[in-house]
Amino acid sequence: MAKKSTKIFLLDTNVILHDYSCIYRFEDNDIVLPITVLEELDKFKKGNDLINFHAREFTRQLDLIAGDAIFTEGLRLGPRLGKLFIETGKPFSKTLAESFPEQTADHRILAITEYVASRNPSRKVILVSKDINLRMKAKSLGLSSEDYENDKIRDVSLIDRNIETIEGLDASLIARLYEDGEGIPLAEFGFRKTPAANQYYILKNGTASALGHYSRQTGLISRVEKKRCYGIEPRNAEQAFSLDALTRRDIELVALSGKAGTGKTLLALAAAVAQEGEYDQILLARPIVPLANRDLGFLPGDVDEKIGPYMNPLFDNLAVIKRKFRATGKEVTHLDEMQKNGKLTITPLAYIRGRSLSNSFFIVDEAQNLTPHEVKTIITRAGEGTKMVFTGDVQQIDSPYLDSCSNGLSYLIDKMKGQDLFTHVHLVKSERSYLAELASDLL
Repeated sequence: MAKKSTKIFLLDTNVILHDYSCIYRFEDNDIVLPITVLEELDKFKKGNDLINFHAREFTRQLDLIAGDAIFTEGLRLGPRLGKLFIETGKPFSKTLAESFPEQTADHRILAITEYVASRNPSRKVILVSKDINLRMKAKSLGLSSEDYENDKIRDVSLIDRNIETIEGLDASLIARLYEDGEGIPLAEFGFRKTPAANQYYILKNGTASALGHYSRQTGLISRVEKKRCYGIEPRNAEQAFSLDALTRRDIELVALSGKAGTGKTLLALAAAVAQEGEYDQILLARPIVPLANRDLGFLPGDVDEKIGPYMNPLFDNLAVIKRKFRATGKEVTHLDEMQKNGKLTITPLAYIRGRSLSNSFFIVDEAQNLTPHEVKTIITRAGEGTKMVFTGDVQQIDSPYLDSCSNGLSYLIDKMKGQDLFTHVHLVKSERSYLAELASDLL
């Protein structure tokens, strides 16, 4: 196929659905697509979810580069890139047939991998899959197998939480933060290391303390006030930092991470409603990832009834805000009117595709269930004046092919750190209830 120093990678279907441009991520190594993968992609091409979009986009790419040689000599993917081959179905070896008698799609992919490895003894042949079980099956047959790690961060524990506590600070500096609305130059604090853009601080000296925010654009540290947003008040420092980030117009991209009950989505929604006069629309969306990987077709009813259960957590957050006011009050009436006229929209993430995102406050909930490529696709739709907020818990992932290091939220936080228009706040303390926090910590 090519020079012996390069490898051959066979791609599973879930890799393509994870990143439809993955065939360009393997440098000068050759890529083999088992014919079974094309068969499986055909089942995903219809639908409005992001996974269906990825299937269609990959098929379009393949159509542009495909030719007869793709089955024999392969097609060059580009300068300094390897070749792409499509390998047709192959018979099961005796070992494979005895180990896995059912001819499922995964087992047919294993048969093709085994065949390619036998035809290329001098080259490293590797099956790439997001499916842990398939990787284990491959290794049980003596075949090399790896996860797709192109967009995987090294270690989720290394992600900067963007909050630093400084003890023993000069009391006069803390006093000046309360007096000076403009802020204090960073140099006066004498910090040992230069903070990242939009770094948050808990500044202490004995009984005196203050919350601070560093702006790299101005070079100042200013006090963060515990502001109230449409009836919602911060209960801890992390929530105060979150509302500060959510209400700063110069920060266009915000990531809020933390365990269940820390108030991520509620704070984002409250901040959005409090600023609704500054935006043309408020969009609150979340990906639909059915538990146990069951398709929506299992649920009864029409489309709205099927997606209703997945949107309920978002409506629950809206109900919390409404309960801060009288049921007949102007605030609740205003929220109802915003929903009726489309100013405030709660919808599945897939339904956002094709909509204009100019001058919008866009909240993406449960972002840990998105792939890095999906997060990129969403952000690149942002027009002028749009603020994007991604919330989620990287330890609570429902997608079978994502983990704490490969999900879109972790990837976003890792790659955008240090940008002037971005900040990340990690919330630790659960404010839902003592029971909820105890369960999150111990179970």
